[in-house]
Amino acid sequence: MKAPELLPPSETMYRALVNSDASFEGIFFVGVRTTGIFCRPTCTARKPARENVDFFATPSEALHGGYRPCLRCHPMDPDKRPPKLIERLRVEVERSPGGRLTDKELAAMAIDPSTARRQFKRHYGMTFQAYHRARRMGLALREVQKGGRVDEARNGSGFESESGFREAFTKIFGEPPTTARTRAPMFAERIDTPLGAMIAVADDEGLRLLEFIDRRATERELSILRKRLRTNAVPGDHPHLTATRQQLNDYFSGKSLEFSIPLAPVGSDFQKRAWEILRSIPVGETRSYSWMAKRLGDENARRAVGRANGTNMICIVIPCHRVIRADGTLCGYGGGLWRKKWLLDHEQNYCKKKRARGDSNTRPTD
Repeated sequence: MKAPELLPPSETMYRALVNSDASFEGIFFVGVRTTGIFCRPTCTARKPARENVDFFATPSEALHGGYRPCLRCHPMDPDKRPPKLIERLRVEVERSPGGRLTDKELAAMAIDPSTARRQFKRHYGMTFQAYHRARRMGLALREVQKGGRVDEARNGSGFESESGFREAFTKIFGEPPTTARTRAPMFAERIDTPLGAMIAVADDEGLRLLEFIDRRATERELSILRKRLRTNAVPGDHPHLTATRQQLNDYFSGKSLEFSIPLAPVGSDFQKRAWEILRSIPVGETRSYSWMAKRLGDENARRAVGRANGTNMICIVIPCHRVIRADGTLCGYGGGLWRKKWLLDHEQNYCKKKRARGDSNTRPTD
């Protein structure tokens, strides 16, 4: 799989947008903040002002940024119009972007759920549920800002009613936006990376969660945090989130692969011990489940170690991607095996460059 590449400079992309430069088709997509719509570079719609645009490498990232596809240039369908069934499903999503369409509801619309799933996956390379989840998460993260008024956030969110917006916000973050601001909450921020959008959640204790937004488990993990900490999460600013964003940027750019963010993971004593062992694995190296089990004092605890790794809510910083099978092959990773391979390759290449420079700070193998 081809490794993700960074986008061209913003000014280059904006100039291509203004000039409707067809050579940039497929290179980037543009989100228009004033409309909540994302387009292809050659869209014939009126060109937005520079300060009102966001750029994305893929339609999926635009969805997770809170934007919906343009009905004029069809950015998710560059080669051909989608089948009528898919068009109908997208219309139904926009009627209630913050909710969910169940199999029962699809059947009531004379839509076979299995057929819908197959066609959506075949046409877009993502499931219908993933598309709907992207709309829910993206809208909530994009529109609600710390201290912002609910009606102002709703007006730009694509929801026709305030009640619909409140319902969507509550499903993602646990409480309506007005109620959420009356308590001492956790703060959530969307962070763009070369591997896709992530959500980071932190409070004064430290970073609580760092996950790829397109993971199916992300909403469930947010719910776990709310219940165990007896608080809520709202989009907003926090020093630990600022540090997370800066250090992730250093990580992906190859400037530094070490993290110094205060961490406050939520889990059992066994899970926390396992996560501490994960943090002891040097950059550019891998370990096995058996190695971790021995470190935990029980050679037969490999399955328990696997479960603990699977429940890690702070990916990359707590590097569960550095655990592989004893035979050296890759095994499960919540963010997808392609991301695991990218991360391991990135770290190994970083260490090779350090050794080539004669950098003595590269950590030795345990």
